[in-house]
Amino acid sequence: MSIDIAVVPVAGLGTRLLPATKSQPKEMLPVGRKPVAQHVVEELAQSGIRRLLFVTGKGKQSIENHFDIDGDLITYLRESGREQELSELDFERQDVEYFYTRQRRQLGLGHAVLCTAPLIGKQPFVVALGDSIIGINAQSDIVARMIDEFERSRADVVVAFQEVPRQDVSRYGIAQPRGAVDDVFELERLVEKPAVEEAPSHLAVAARYVFSPEIFNQLAVTPPGKGGEIQLTDAIQLVLGAGGKGVGVRLRANERRFDVGNFGSYFQAFVEFALADPQYGDSLHAYLAQRLETR
Repeated sequence: MSIDIAVVPVAGLGTRLLPATKSQPKEMLPVGRKPVAQHVVEELAQSGIRRLLFVTGKGKQSIENHFDIDGDLITYLRESGREQELSELDFERQDVEYFYTRQRRQLGLGHAVLCTAPLIGKQPFVVALGDSIIGINAQSDIVARMIDEFERSRADVVVAFQEVPRQDVSRYGIAQPRGAVDDVFELERLVEKPAVEEAPSHLAVAARYVFSPEIFNQLAVTPPGKGGEIQLTDAIQLVLGAGGKGVGVRLRANERRFDVGNFGSYFQAFVEFALADPQYGDSLHAYLAQRLETR
C-alpha cells in the first residue's frame, strides 16, 4: 500500500466534555479499556498506516506520553510478575512511527491539517479525526478501502460517509452524490450542516479522509468561516469546484462511528466497548439488564 501516513488532529479544547477535559485531553478519555486515541491508532495500524502525525495543542502532552515506550513501567511489571498487565502495553511495540506538530492557534480543523503541509509535502495522506472511533476494537478496514479507491480511481479526495437519520442531517457535512449511490460513489459536492428540507442525502461525513497534496493549496486560500475558523469541508469543496475528483466510501453495517465529542455520544461509546469486553462484557450486560428492570 503506497499511502502509509495519517494526520490525526487532536488540538481541540473539548469544551463540550467539561469538566472531564479541564486537565486532560478528550482524546485520552477511556472508552472501555483504552483511551480514544489508542483506539484510533490501532484502527489505522490495522489498515496499513505506519507513520502517524498528531496535530497537538496546549495541554496535550499526555497523548505523546501514552505512545512513548515506558521502560521503567515495563521493568516494574516484569520484576513483580504482573505479566497480564504487561501484555496491556503491547501497543507500544506496534510497527508505527509517531510524529507531533503543534497547532499554535485554534483556527479550525482545516487550519490543523494545513499545519502539517511542511511535513507531509507532496505525498498523499490520510486524515483521521482523533475524537472519533470507527468500529469496535480495530475491526474496521475503512481506511484501507479508502486508500485502495483513492489509487484505483485517481481521486483527489476520498471521504468516508455514514447514513444518518433524516432529522440529524443538520449536524453534519452531507454528501451530494453524482449519480447512483452504492458502497462507493462519485462526490458532486459537500453541504455543511444543511437544513433537513435542503439536505441532498442522508450521508454524513464520518471522520476519515484521504487527500492528494492539492488540499493544501486550497486550504491556503480558504477564507475563514464562523468564528474565524478555516473549515476542511470548505477546502474540499474548493478542490471539487476546481475540477478535482471526489469519491465517497460508505461505512459498512459493522463500522459504526463513535464520536466522542459530547457526553451523550461518549457514554454510549463507553457502554458499547465495555459490553464487548471479553472478560467483563457478559457480567456488565447482566447488571445493566437487572438495573433496567428495576427502573
